[in-house]
Amino acid sequence: MTRFDLKPADSNRLANICGASNEHLKLLEKELDLEINNHGNSFSLDGTASNMRTGEKIIKDLYREAEKTEITPDMVHLSLQEQLNGNNHNAKKLPEIVIKTRQKIIKPRGESQHEYLHATAQNDIVFGIGPAGTGKTYLAVACAVGALGMRRVQRLVLVRPAVEAGEKLGFLPGDMADKIDPYLRPLYDALYEMLGFEKVTRLIEQNIIEVAPLAFMRGRTLNEAFVILDEAQNTTNEQMKMFLTRLGFASKAVITGDITQIDLPANIQSGLKQAQEVLKTVKGVHFINFKPRDVVRHQLVQRIVRAYEEFVRE
Repeated sequence: MTRFDLKPADSNRLANICGASNEHLKLLEKELDLEINNHGNSFSLDGTASNMRTGEKIIKDLYREAEKTEITPDMVHLSLQEQLNGNNHNAKKLPEIVIKTRQKIIKPRGESQHEYLHATAQNDIVFGIGPAGTGKTYLAVACAVGALGMRRVQRLVLVRPAVEAGEKLGFLPGDMADKIDPYLRPLYDALYEMLGFEKVTRLIEQNIIEVAPLAFMRGRTLNEAFVILDEAQNTTNEQMKMFLTRLGFASKAVITGDITQIDLPANIQSGLKQAQEVLKTVKGVHFINFKPRDVVRHQLVQRIVRAYEEFVRE
């Protein structure tokens, strides 16, 4: 058993980290197989030595954050993941990048996200490849919004291939813009969260933010732009080459995708897969490969990703 006190004593911060009906502490107990008891700011933890150390560090870290931030179950999940994955030495050597947007302050979680942000800052083309829930798209949008706010670029261009994941575009209601819109929704959601609905709507009307299907990129040259290609596993080889050659002066591109979720016909190779081979030695192009341990959604999502990965290997 280990015992420690949270200092300085503060009843509001204490209530914040414990959560309603101690839900945050119960989450730590379940995930770390611990028994956690507290009397005011004095805590006792009972379990394995390793899990007690992890639990103590998480509680102390959350207590520091609780001074200025409302602690949520998601934050507890993320703190758990960071500790269990072990933010290794490479991540600690990199200076922390913090992206300030109109409505949020965004910090990387874990080694891969740290590397991703640094790679995006230092390279003109970055590929973020890995499973769902690793923050690839969200952080790319954050970098784009940050670059626009600091006037490093004049506009944002957010692109997705309109490949049906089991649905047929022709049977969806509306014109082509209406049919494409659902495929671009994750990009809109990230923008709304960072800038607010009214600000995003105004920037889209001014053509400072453009959200478009990949087919609309053909024949264009994008200067002074931050360009994101999301769901890039659903590009063909020709489409990927077309997209990468749109990049103009003072522009930057981030390409994100998950090669385990390709919706292309079986006889068509993913442009993202080919790009990994073709561009692996090209200077100025950087690849970040996210792993299941980098998933920053609910702990169960991480387990699901791992289960599918193991099933495919078998």
